[in-house]
Amino acid sequence: MKKNLLLALSCVIALSSVSTVLASPDKTAAPVTGAAAQPEPALLTGKVLETMDSGGYTYVYLQKKDGTKVWVAFMAAPVTVGSQMSFKGANEMSNFESKSLKRKFDKIVFADAVVSGSTAKGAVAYKGKTETGGSKAAAAGKDEKISVPKASGANAYTVQEIFAKSAKLNKKKVVISGKVVKVSAGIMGRNWIHIQDGSGSQSKKNHNLVCTSKDIAEVGDIVTVTGILAKDKDFGGGYKYTAIVEESKIKK
Repeated sequence: MKKNLLLALSCVIALSSVSTVLASPDKTAAPVTGAAAQPEPALLTGKVLETMDSGGYTYVYLQKKDGTKVWVAFMAAPVTVGSQMSFKGANEMSNFESKSLKRKFDKIVFADAVVSGSTAKGAVAYKGKTETGGSKAAAAGKDEKISVPKASGANAYTVQEIFAKSAKLNKKKVVISGKVVKVSAGIMGRNWIHIQDGSGSQSKKNHNLVCTSKDIAEVGDIVTVTGILAKDKDFGGGYKYTAIVEESKIKK
């Protein structure tokens, strides 16, 4: 009888010990794997269509694999238009207004880190805030000398002449030849092509001309642009130009 009582008490103590262990997870237990493990956050990846720097941040307009486009902001870093980039730690914000850019984004993603795509080599294709007609932000390398002959025929002008005569030429057909220094594709239903011909100066903001078109060109192309000049054009959202050529036809 006594032996049976001792045996019963031993069983109760053993069960209590097991319950205590189960109630207090072991800190050194192996990490959970398999279906119960928490998946790694998906990377945000795509092709850079446009980029600009302001206020210590780099902004890129990214086209994802499925064709959707999104603005992404991260700590300032060199970026090349046309490159593939991947980001992690992405947090989306709606109706974000950048005071340094003086621009409001309906949606923008702030990324914690750049996983791939940033490079200090090869020069940044576009650096600075959205320009207001001139082009201190636009891009052919600093040491590159651009010299493109003036287009021939009626309505032909140099880039510098376009800015100087913008009031007279407003809403009129113009023809300009130049070298493509930047391309931003698919923004507001058109392609934004920046050309320079070597005339004008960066300090006077009359050396870089923006042309909007359904046609497309690549950075480095020598093109002749035919379109309608618009003076003091404000598209909103920071896209304001003292002179811009619209409805352009691009001939290489």
